[in-house]
Amino acid sequence: FDRVSIQQWIDSGNQTCPITKLPLSENPSLIPNHALRSLISNFAHVSPKESSRPRTQQEHSQSQSQALISTLVSRSSSNASKLESLSRLVRLTKRDSLIRRKVTESGAVRAALDCVDSCNQVLQEKSLSLLLNLSLEDDNKVGLVADGVIRRIVAVLRVGSPDCKAIAATLLTSLAVVEVNKATIGSYPDAISALVYLLRVGNDRERKESATALYALCSFMDN
Repeated sequence: FDRVSIQQWIDSGNQTCPITKLPLSENPSLIPNHALRSLISNFAHVSPKESSRPRTQQEHSQSQSQALISTLVSRSSSNASKLESLSRLVRLTKRDSLIRRKVTESGAVRAALDCVDSCNQVLQEKSLSLLLNLSLEDDNKVGLVADGVIRRIVAVLRVGSPDCKAIAATLLTSLAVVEVNKATIGSYPDAISALVYLLRVGNDRERKESATALYALCSFMDN
């Protein structure tokens, strides 16, 4: 929905949500969802021309992604090889839902999380970007939290590079779209305090992303 449609629904005398059919509060006020708006603004939409690309190109991308995943998860791969694989997977997963699901199902999330723990800031940044893309799938949001992504994010918020901190905060915003994740993130030691600290001392991008994450988290009353 857009705001105008929602307002028209309410002004027409409807007292329920048009999707869930649950009752609305009396005289409901409309509150902009800045967290969702920020996620949308960070996502590059595929143009109609790109979305209708030939099937052979789609198959090529999926075949390419499998090779990149194999390099990423291999214990024998060098950091340079993993960085190249991460960079290319970030580009592929940003626009292709099928590849996002394929990466998740392949077990590559664990390898990406290991790269977040790396002292190599470029490797860390690319792995966070990949995890952010994967979190765009609703089915992945709870799974990423279960895999231990929150611990890594909080650590990055404390000691990562400015770009890594900003991406980590954006990733929290994406995960917080799911209600149960808001509770999990809020109860994690130092998660909210790390965002508040970043809001106080970060650069413009860090403050923007941390404020958006806090806004998303604080829609859950305990937070």
